[in-house]
Parts: sequence; structure tokens; C-alpha cells
Amino acid sequence: MILNVTDQLLTIIIVIAVIAIVGIGTIALVSKGRKPKTPYTSERDANDPPAGTGTLTEERPDTDTLAPEAPATGATAPTVEEEPALQLEVPAPVQGRLARLRARLTKSNNVFSKGLLALLSQDNIDDDVWDEIEENLLMADLGTEPTLELVDALRERVKIEGSKDPARVKAMLREELLKLVDPTMDRNYLPEPHPDRPSILMVVGVNGVGKTTTIGKMARVLVAEDKDVLLGAADTFRAAAAEQLATWGDRVGVPTVRSEIDGADPASVAYEAVAAGIDQQVDIVMIDTAGRLQNKVGLMDELGKIKRVVEKKATVDEVLLVLDATTGQNGLSQAKVFSEVVNVSGIVLTKLDGTAKGGIVVAIQRQLGVPVKLVGLGEGPDDLAPFDPEEFVDALLEG
Repeated sequence: MILNVTDQLLTIIIVIAVIAIVGIGTIALVSKGRKPKTPYTSERDANDPPAGTGTLTEERPDTDTLAPEAPATGATAPTVEEEPALQLEVPAPVQGRLARLRARLTKSNNVFSKGLLALLSQDNIDDDVWDEIEENLLMADLGTEPTLELVDALRERVKIEGSKDPARVKAMLREELLKLVDPTMDRNYLPEPHPDRPSILMVVGVNGVGKTTTIGKMARVLVAEDKDVLLGAADTFRAAAAEQLATWGDRVGVPTVRSEIDGADPASVAYEAVAAGIDQQVDIVMIDTAGRLQNKVGLMDELGKIKRVVEKKATVDEVLLVLDATTGQNGLSQAKVFSEVVNVSGIVLTKLDGTAKGGIVVAIQRQLGVPVKLVGLGEGPDDLAPFDPEEFVDALLEG
């Protein structure tokens, strides 16, 4: 009898143990089914830079979490106050920005529409008039060599055609200006996509040209083109730069990798951003950099280091140099300094409005041998658009 009782107790214990094991297995399976938020970090090897300098300011929503259990019958469901959904700004379409930029440039007071057409339409275009035309072009920051080329071409055509018709004179000027702006240059600012990593864009330029703002505006352009973007705040020496960049990203739902440490190593932050972009399989990683031109040697060494460290993870596909179009010849000097150290592949011209002189586009392209790819004509969030040579020349001549 005692043996039977013992057998029964043993059987009960075994059943309880089996139930417990099954229950634990069920919990484990449920936990495994939950998709945790993916951290914006990457696995490292012994040769990687030190970690801990970059953090993400925005996490993507977890869409795969389990739904909450329904309350038991007769129980009162708890009241849950839903947080208001984050309202992201919707960038304007590219074509809309182009039209608006052209309208603004058309209204600007520029030498091409106000000065040259009047001079070229005179009944008697003598040497004095040609000298005045040349002076106007030089004042428009066209540069000495392009100015002489344009004047010689126009003199030859006016001499051969002998036309004083304003429409024909405007057509000749348009054709010669378009040759100088060079529509054959490759102005694509988006590298070809890679199957195993994002495209990497470094953005360089001195402080004060609107570099960080330009990156924010570029993020809007890319989002409008349905690109998945991540920003890297590697300008760690200007206190407000990272916060400013993160704010731009927040507006359109683009995450930013930044450091919480003032003066952190910019190369490490850039590396973290690229690693995060690879982990998250984004299309494009854009890296902001410092621009303290007063310390040229240190700045250039720093830019070189950023590029070298980033390329331990991925090749830098594009280096965009941001220039303030209103600085004229100073902008050309800045461009030369940067191009000597980093392989600048494209120019972004900001503030190309009524206070700038349109000839700077030709001068910069001639000096660097690289195209202007993006232009900005104001402070608005959508006042940045891809540079179109024909649109640009037409806007100059319609002012």
C-alpha cells in the first residue's frame, strides 16, 4: 500500500515537472518571437576604432511587437492614453523646388539679364562696348579665362551674323553661356547603390557657409526621392552642430548618429554612423564634418583621418564641398584648399540668390574640374535643388 502511494506521488511529481518544462519552453518561444529594437551599433574586430563615441538620436519604431492580451471576461480594461503620432514634414517634390528656385533666381538682379543684353542690343557695338561687356562679366565672378572666351565668341558671332534683334542676341548669349556652364558634366550626386552597403557621402566646407543646414536640406531631398537615409554628426567641435543636424533629421524621420561627449573624436563618430548604416541597410549615410579653416593644417589632417577610418568599413563614394556663393573669390580660395586634401567630387552652392553673382558657377567648375551638383537660393527647408545647367542659364537671362 505504501509502495502504491509512493508510486502515485512520484507520478504526480513527474507530471508537474513535465508541465513546468512545457510552460518554460512556451515562454521561451514567445520571447524569441519578439523582435527587439535593433541597436545602431555594429560588431567589431581588433582593428576597429574605439567604441562609445556615437549614439543614435532616433530609434525606428518596432512594428513586430506582440499585441497586448485581451482583458479577462468581466474585468475592466485599463485606460491607455495614446501618445500623439509624430508629425513628419513632407518635403516638396523635386520639380516643385526647381520651379521655385528658378522663379527666385529670375527675380534677382543679375548682370546677365540687366547688363549684357542691353549692351549687346546697341546699334553700334564698338571696342568700348566690348570692354564694358568684359568688365561686367568679370564683376559677375565669371573668371578671367571664361570671360575672355565668352567675349571672343560673342564678338565673332555678332560680326558674322550682324544681328541686332534682341531675341537673336539673347539666343546667342544663351548658347555661349550654356557652353561655359557645361551641360555635359555628370551632376548626379547619388552614387550607384551597392548590394552590400550604403552609399557614403562626406560633406565638407568651412564654418559659416551653411554646411550643416545644407546636409539637413539634402536629407529632405533624398527622403522626397524615397531614399532611406542616416546622418552622422562628425562635427564634434561646434557645440550646436550635432543638435542642429539631429533636428533637421527629426523633421523628416531620418536618424542621426552623434556623440554625447563634447570634442569627441570625429573619425570615431563617422565610423559609428557608417557601421549603423550597414547594420540597418540604409541607402545613404551622410557625414557632417568640421570646418575650422583658421587652422588649415589641423582641419585637413582631421578630414583625411575621417576618410581613412570610414573606409575601414566602406568606401567614401562622394565628397561634396559646400560653398557660399556670395563669397566670390574667397569661395574659390576655400575650394582650392579642400580640393588639395580630399577628393572633392561635387560642389553645393548656397545663397545663390540676388546677392550672389551667377558667374561663380563657371569659375568654380573651371578651377576644380568638378561640377556644381546642388544649389540653394534661400533659408527655407526646401530651398535646395539639383543644379540644372539649362534651367540656370534661362533663369539668368529672364531676370
